[in-house]
Amino acid sequence: MRLLAIAAVLAAATQASAGELVVRTSDVEDRKAVVATVEPVHQLVARTRIGGTVGALTVREGDQVAAGQELAVVADPKLALQIEAIDQRIRSQAAQRDKASNDFVRTQELQRRGVSTQAQLDAVKSALDVAERTLAAMKSDREVIVQQIAEGKVLAPGAGRVLTVPATVGRVVLPGETIATLAQDRYILRMQLPERHARSLRAGDSVLIGARGLAETSEKLRQGRVRLVYPEIQAGRVVADVDVEGLGDYFVGERTRVYVSTGTRKAILVPAGALSRRAGITYVTLKGGSPLVVQPGESRPDGVEILSGLKDGDVVLTP
Repeated sequence: MRLLAIAAVLAAATQASAGELVVRTSDVEDRKAVVATVEPVHQLVARTRIGGTVGALTVREGDQVAAGQELAVVADPKLALQIEAIDQRIRSQAAQRDKASNDFVRTQELQRRGVSTQAQLDAVKSALDVAERTLAAMKSDREVIVQQIAEGKVLAPGAGRVLTVPATVGRVVLPGETIATLAQDRYILRMQLPERHARSLRAGDSVLIGARGLAETSEKLRQGRVRLVYPEIQAGRVVADVDVEGLGDYFVGERTRVYVSTGTRKAILVPAGALSRRAGITYVTLKGGSPLVVQPGESRPDGVEILSGLKDGDVVLTP
C-alpha cells in the first residue's frame, strides 16, 4: 500500500507536464524470427582452359581479387616442344617459298624472251601460290599454340573474395578443372520459412535484421527488403533472399536473425516512455494520476505492446 501511495504522489506531481494518450486497439504485424545465412549473389568459379601442371598459384582463401586478375598459371611442356617443331617447319617452308619465287621470276623472264612456254609459267606460278599459302597456314598453326600457352593463365572471372582454392602447385589438371571459387562483393541474406508462410511473403516486403550473430541483444534492428522469393518449395520450406546494407565484412555462411511479417493481429501499443518499472512490476499512469499494473510484450518501433492491464478507450499519461 505504501508503494502504491508513493507512486500516486509521483504521478500527481508530474501530471501537469505530461500528455494524454487514448489507448486504441490497432492492427500490428505479427513477426516471426527466422535464421538467415549470408550468401553471395553469385558464386564464381575460375577454371582451367588447358590441361597441364599448375606452375604458379598467386591467391589463397580470403584474398580480395579484381576482375581479370591472374590467379594461377598452368603449363604444358608439350606446347613448347610444338612451338619449336613448327618454327623449324616454318623456316623450311619459307625456303621453299623463296625458291618458288625465284623460279617464277626466271620463268617469267624466259617466257618474255620466248624461250619458255605459258604452261611452264603457269606451273611455276601455281607452285609459288601453294608455297605461300602453306607458309601462311603454318604461321596460323603457330598462333594457335601461342594462344594455348596464353590460356594457361587462369584469370578471375569477376571481382570478389576467394572462398576455396582446391588446386596446389605441381598438381596435374585437366581442362575445365576448378582452380578457385569466388564470392562476388555483393552479399545477401538467404532465409527459409515454413511452407505455411509462403503466401504472406512477397518481393519488396520489409524485414528487420538483428545484430550480427544469433544472440538476442538490445541493439537497434536494421531494415532490409526481400529481393526475391523462389517459386519452388523444398522440404516444406520456401526460400527467399533479402537485401541489406553492411554485409561486406560478414563471413559467407554466417547466420543472423531476421524478423519477417507473417500476418497481422490486434494489439494495444503505448509509447515506451509511458511505462515505469518499480520493484519488478511495470506500471502506466492513468488520467487522474492512478497507477495501473500492466504486462508488457514485444517492443516495436512505434511502441511497446501491452498484453494485459489496459483496454480500448483508457487514457494514459505520456511524457
